[in-house]
Amino acid sequence: MKNQNHQLSDPHNFSYNGIYVGKRVLITGHTGFKGSWLVTWLLSLGANVIGYSVGIPTNPSSFQVLNLENKLEHITGDINDLDHLRQVFSHYSPDMVFHLAAQAITRLSYDTPQETFYTNMVGTVNVLECIRYSKSVKAAVIITSDKCYQNVEWVWGYREDDKLGGDDPYSASKACAEIACYSYVKSFFSKDDSPRISTARAGNVIGGGDWAVGRVVPDCMRAFFSNKLLELRNPGATRPWQHVLEPLSGYLWLGVNLLQGNERVMDTSFNFGPLSDFHRTVEDLVDGFSKILKKGEWFISEKDNKEKKESTILSVNCEKALTCLDWHAVLSFEETIRMTAEWYDDFYSGKDSDMYDATIKQIEEYEDFAQKRGLVWAEH
Repeated sequence: MKNQNHQLSDPHNFSYNGIYVGKRVLITGHTGFKGSWLVTWLLSLGANVIGYSVGIPTNPSSFQVLNLENKLEHITGDINDLDHLRQVFSHYSPDMVFHLAAQAITRLSYDTPQETFYTNMVGTVNVLECIRYSKSVKAAVIITSDKCYQNVEWVWGYREDDKLGGDDPYSASKACAEIACYSYVKSFFSKDDSPRISTARAGNVIGGGDWAVGRVVPDCMRAFFSNKLLELRNPGATRPWQHVLEPLSGYLWLGVNLLQGNERVMDTSFNFGPLSDFHRTVEDLVDGFSKILKKGEWFISEKDNKEKKESTILSVNCEKALTCLDWHAVLSFEETIRMTAEWYDDFYSGKDSDMYDATIKQIEEYEDFAQKRGLVWAEH
């Protein structure tokens, strides 16, 4: 393992009960938007991080901007390559796994349905196979999506035992991944000494460092900071927007509870979503960024998008996470868009020459909010 001790602060000040200090944590999909934030947070928590990803998905990318390659064990590999994945598990002997690797763009799944199903379903099975035969893994959080539910666009949030499904290939592939996890848990991980596995479902995640094509926030920031007109596809679509640190805090706390043997969280699924009043339209989100950044203009697209349908309403119920994990979201909608806008402003304006430090500052700000608002995981 690379020497990552330069990331450590006072070990007595770690949140998450200090559980991640010195732990070998394998993250698949570590070069992506959420993966890069998770790597950065785990490094700040004292973990030894191993990353496994097929490549760097965008240019620019948060992984490169944060210079993460020099801060962890960075492995280029495809989760569809089972033999290579097994070698990585055998060589690095991780204690904990966070599986994030996926084809994560709904609209792209219409163009690459076979690849989407193979990566999101078979790739997940490959990770489970490696966990199954690993002698070191104690726990794993398998991240799927809130889009794994059969969405009938009702106004209330989906609960973990609601029907799985999905009209588009991406959503359906995530439902398949959930079913595969359930099967593996029941078939192979039911013994007392088995690795503890749970799945996590979240979506509509925003924050600094996302440059994926076809997502509203990256499209917005590219347009605003280059003084171009932004095209909005679905301005009236309502989403429960949440900052990337919200679900990540849930993943990390779920991981702690699995490692500590909390039976209430084993072999099950959890939704991680924002506060209940977070439903805002796409145009509300863009208008909020424009007011904070004091720039940006947009127009409503008149293109026909019926062939690549996206849901207009989707939210999840997070009462199970509150009951079993004492977890709930931290940030207000205004805080969410402010932190997101500030990160991009720092990047594009050059206000902060070290975006890794800027990212750590936002994590620390979030932890401070969580501690003041009584979140158990944030206690030191």
